Amino acid sequence: MIETSLALYVHMPWCVRKCPYCDFNSHQLKSGQPDAAYIDALIRDFDAEAPRLEGRRIDTVFFGGGTPSLFAPSDFARLLEKLKSRIAFADDVEITLEANPGTIERGRFSGYAEAGINRVSLGAQSFDAAALKALGRIHSAEDTHRAVEELKAAKLDNFNLDLMYALPQQTLEQAANDVQIACSLQPAHISYYQLTLEPGTVFHSRPPALPDEEAAWEIQLAGQKLLGDFGYAQYEVSAYAKPGAQCRHNLNYWLFGDYVGIGAGAHGKVSLELPQKILRTVKPKQPRDYQAAVGGSALGRAALGVGDSSYIAAADLPFEFMLNALRLNDGFSSDCYHARTGLELRHLDDKMARAQDLSLLEPTADGWRPTELGRRFLNDLQAGFLA
Repeated sequence: MIETSLALYVHMPWCVRKCPYCDFNSHQLKSGQPDAAYIDALIRDFDAEAPRLEGRRIDTVFFGGGTPSLFAPSDFARLLEKLKSRIAFADDVEITLEANPGTIERGRFSGYAEAGINRVSLGAQSFDAAALKALGRIHSAEDTHRAVEELKAAKLDNFNLDLMYALPQQTLEQAANDVQIACSLQPAHISYYQLTLEPGTVFHSRPPALPDEEAAWEIQLAGQKLLGDFGYAQYEVSAYAKPGAQCRHNLNYWLFGDYVGIGAGAHGKVSLELPQKILRTVKPKQPRDYQAAVGGSALGRAALGVGDSSYIAAADLPFEFMLNALRLNDGFSSDCYHARTGLELRHLDDKMARAQDLSLLEPTADGWRPTELGRRFLNDLQAGFLA
């Protein structure tokens, strides 16, 4: 039986400027503000998805980018109102907005809260001026402090700070200082992740001088200890939270839950029948192509959807599940594996036993979780479940 709960991801693709490390689907804004017609395109996109969502309920919404905070509060209010008229929303729905500290005007967070946003993810990345410049960020540390003040004034206490480490020429002391400042701002959640050089980015073609592997590992360990000292418990590879403040939207991804993706380049995964029909969708990447695609006839959109789609082969489901669930410190339950794939975990007994023999995986009361060694060598652990 397919679960009723569902997540919704909404991609807002524009940024003031593309960061040299960013491999997300983001595009530099060429006008003073994003095209308001994009909101209409998102509504049409959702309408194309709606026929396969009958009986489902939205439990979490995530506005990602790009820089969603370039859109006005009224844009989000209109979009959420239209979506709620089309599908049920949970009473305690979590609605997250990604925001750049350099794009927030005074009073906007109050407007976002009134529109229905109840969680914000703020892209601080660092509090060091030289590091922010090297990363191509358009904001300053002072902008982040001001944005946090605005969040708290708007009663948006459930907020995340994104923080990167192993930055160009970063020392252990500088990285630790970033963590201490971030914790002092008392976010409910901190995403703490290493800068990586992704293909297709400026940094990949012209790599900056980064700390070596050993130095990056020392920085990671020191940062994790500081986060723990400040009361942030790690629950996923790069996610740390105060008690009860884990990101529900991301937990849905990591436990192989279903999600609808709307917007330019957005991905989705919707289970229609287990295990035979778990559908992956991807929307056209370029905003112009995307808006043209959703501008077709209502009949065509309803019949074909927007963008490309394909079913996940049943033989690939174990790896697809483990690729996500093994990121979690607490791992997963056998019941969750069955509910999300339609398969029985006992069919993986040999693979689980091998991972356990390598000290990468350990049993729990109702399932499995990665060991500390397994979390360090996560890619090797995940690869053990390839078809």
